[in-house]
Amino acid sequence: MFLLDTNIWLELLLDQDKAAQVRCLLEAEEAGQFALTDFSLYSLGVILTRLEKDEVFLDFLCDTLEDSAVRLIRLDTASLKEVPMVRRKFGLDFDDAYQYLAAVKYNLTLVSFDSDFDRTERGRRTPAEVAGPKP
Repeated sequence: MFLLDTNIWLELLLDQDKAAQVRCLLEAEEAGQFALTDFSLYSLGVILTRLEKDEVFLDFLCDTLEDSAVRLIRLDTASLKEVPMVRRKFGLDFDDAYQYLAAVKYNLTLVSFDSDFDRTERGRRTPAEVAGPKP
């Protein structure tokens, strides 16, 4: 299973340069193979509504959480207490430490465009690495 980082979803939702890679990933795997953290969900809400893309956010909620099997996961208090240690250990921001710990807790492969995760023990994969080459 895969934990899709916030930047993966944003790439798709804002139709940025690597959106096609994200589409390939989402088409290559069943929706039940993907997870999203509550932190990413709220970050997406903040970013999209600041950009006045409220409808994009609402569509995302329907498509991703209501109509598909993408899992919404969160860290409990005990895991949150580990965020500062992980942040310092790997030189991550709070959001990256949160994502990393969620991947560890749920034993997920972290999929991200953020190379900061390359400093961690688990690393990360890109959408292209997970989806494989295009036919």
